[in-house]
Amino acid sequence: MKLPGLLPGFLLLCTSLGSSEGSHPKPACRYPPSQWCRSLEIAIACNVQKQCMELNATRPSRAVPPVSVTLYYEILCPGCRGFISQQLFPTWTMLQDIMTVTLVPYGNAKELPSVNSPFTCQHGEPECRGNMIEACIIHLTGHSAFQIIYCMESAANVLNAAQPCLQLYAPSVSWARVSSCVTGDLGNQLMHANAVMTRALSPTHTHVPWVTFYGEYTEDNEDKAMSSLFSLVCQLYKGVKPPACNGAPVRLNRSFC
Repeated sequence: MKLPGLLPGFLLLCTSLGSSEGSHPKPACRYPPSQWCRSLEIAIACNVQKQCMELNATRPSRAVPPVSVTLYYEILCPGCRGFISQQLFPTWTMLQDIMTVTLVPYGNAKELPSVNSPFTCQHGEPECRGNMIEACIIHLTGHSAFQIIYCMESAANVLNAAQPCLQLYAPSVSWARVSSCVTGDLGNQLMHANAVMTRALSPTHTHVPWVTFYGEYTEDNEDKAMSSLFSLVCQLYKGVKPPACNGAPVRLNRSFC
């Protein structure tokens, strides 16, 4: 499912209302630093209006479209987990102003004509459940979804990490809502949508992680993404490169399922 609109780190213009009392957030701030400039209300609550204004002044022009990255994956695939934790999330953390990320948890699963067990997964029933949990989290938590998914995928046990990661990054969304989504019709609908998106890939995916840029897949871009996604995003962006793009690339080993 696509992380709706807010995932690419869209920092709303924060207008200073009154004077800022230092650079440190007030104790009442209940938001992680990654969310401080998400809205004017959060910026005021965390006493960072001035910093948000300065950050917005240095952001790339929205006249140039961001690099669109879509990841097709399954939650228990070691290669997918490594790509999310070592490549995709760190790259997004540094370059979220010039890239958007869409996560599609499904991978090598199969959709079956069965009411009781509509999906089968490469790594068994726990992966099918985990795929649905992440699909529900993406649907319910909006701009916090990617942080939650990263928290889960980088943990020792992906499924056991789901609830504490949700509480950490989206405390306003109860675990009961996620459980209701997973056990109800909504979870199946979300997974069916992911199945449709995955089956519609051209060329058909042969492994995961499967990464597309602007909706298209090429082996060349895959090779570059698996070794240094950061460098590839900087290369693909057509606007003025952000300062972070001047750093040296770090190449990592690739792994597939």
